[in-house]
Amino acid sequence: MSGCARGAVLFDLDGTLVDSNYQHALAWYLAFREIGVVLPIWRIHRHIGMGGDQMVPALIGEARAEQLGDQLRAAEKQQFERLLDQISPLEGAHELLVALNAWGHELVLASSSPEQYLDHYLDLLDAHDLIDAATTSEDVEATKPEPDLIEVAKQKAHSPALAMVGDSPWDIQAAARAGLPCIALLTGGYSQRELVDAGAEAVFESLVELHLSATETSLSRNR
Repeated sequence: MSGCARGAVLFDLDGTLVDSNYQHALAWYLAFREIGVVLPIWRIHRHIGMGGDQMVPALIGEARAEQLGDQLRAAEKQQFERLLDQISPLEGAHELLVALNAWGHELVLASSSPEQYLDHYLDLLDAHDLIDAATTSEDVEATKPEPDLIEVAKQKAHSPALAMVGDSPWDIQAAARAGLPCIALLTGGYSQRELVDAGAEAVFESLVELHLSATETSLSRNR
């Protein structure tokens, strides 16, 4: 499909295609507790969508993050893997990917999710044959809201990128810095006002709603 694709659509993964943001928030909460730092989960959730390299200093400061960051990220990984079986695809995810594929678009995952989770998520989404390329946390040193992941995802695509689909202000900011519009979803737990204020092209309650209105967004360009 890549050689004749009409355009590439970049997707965030956690909170956008799979319902995993709150599992991540709980895993970070438990990881911080392991080192004696008790943070309210709502504060942690406000930073979900950032990679761990950005989240840890945002929550505890640069100095402590430099000292404890590796330990925290390893602890979060261990805690999150205990919750992995509780994660499900978001309603309408597979159907939207099928529709965009049928339109002739190239589909690229622009996520900082570790590589070892990618196959599991693609199994959940029944999307191994639908996704053309993917980024992981191993592809860049700086994650969202820095634009690096988006730029790598654009490079992995064989056709011009049309838009990003995400669920957090960090997705929107990263996409904007990489020169792309971002269509946002409420599925990550951020409010419509936050996503609009961050610069979202449009905000939808769900992937089902986005699917129904996709022709009114940048996803329909070059269709």
